[in-house]
Amino acid sequence: MTKAPLAAYPALRLRRLRQADWIRRLVRETVLTPADLIWAMVVHEGDGQVPVGSMPGISRLSVKDCAAAAKEARALGIPAIAVFPHIDGAKKDAAGALALDPDGVVARAVKAMKDAAPEVGIMCDVALDPFTDHGHDGIIENGKVVNDATVEQLVAQGIMQAKAGCDILAPSDMMDGRCGALRKALEAEGLTDVMIMSYAAKYASAFYGPYREAIGSGKLGTGSVENPADKKTYQMDPANHAEALREVALDIAEGADMVMVKPGLPYLDIVRQVVDAFAVPTFAFQVSGEYAMLMAAAQNGWLDEERAILESLGAFKRAGAAGVISYFAPRAARMLGA
Repeated sequence: MTKAPLAAYPALRLRRLRQADWIRRLVRETVLTPADLIWAMVVHEGDGQVPVGSMPGISRLSVKDCAAAAKEARALGIPAIAVFPHIDGAKKDAAGALALDPDGVVARAVKAMKDAAPEVGIMCDVALDPFTDHGHDGIIENGKVVNDATVEQLVAQGIMQAKAGCDILAPSDMMDGRCGALRKALEAEGLTDVMIMSYAAKYASAFYGPYREAIGSGKLGTGSVENPADKKTYQMDPANHAEALREVALDIAEGADMVMVKPGLPYLDIVRQVVDAFAVPTFAFQVSGEYAMLMAAAQNGWLDEERAILESLGAFKRAGAAGVISYFAPRAARMLGA
């Protein structure tokens, strides 16, 4: 793009374009709307709402509450909901078998939301960690999270979710080859319209802690053969950026319709690189730790809460993201619609 040469001061006074609200709005380069948001939501198997201590303002919702939330999303102009399950620890096992249950809480929530507001898209997390007693995203053999056996389990989980009415499968496990396996299985089942939004660049981050409380994820071990201590053998090293582009390229080649970078704000450079390199719909996840930090600072009077919410979400759009998965989605949509 050819850029006009800059005039010298005082012929050029950049503050002229900031002097009033109307001109600031007129020349604004990035605009955030409710249509840019995906509402991150946790569903549980019981009744009512259960507050999440580390995420002020966030509760686990019952299936009935999820249906009501879908109607709210429609009214607010939020295009889609990303649903994550909280599972009773007594029902978990090493293989995450409950992830495949067609009558489980995820399938029931999806069906309830699609019945309540069919115009709202539903995205499901294709991952085993909410269902495993060890809290890892895959099957463990001899102290290692194994790739191919995990992918088989994930494909079965994804097909179940798609048959329940899920519009977007979002594999977050970071196993190699899972997008291709999912796409092949969807085609074989005739589920050709089901989309895949790959967690293509998901980092082994410190910012997921509150989410693990929200879904009741199993406690990672101490390095024993039964339960590795962390997820660094499958989630990405936070130091790497070229590797992220390789991951994204592979997932697109395997059939991902959209890609995601996770976490969000600490990785805006990755969002920008992915958008520039591939020009595919690229999303970012404003994760639980980001939510918790903003809310904690606001509750202590250190930040203006509403301004911080909208500024943080706007940063994703400025970096080039097509949209943002966020726990702030309904709150932000109400502010934007005011």
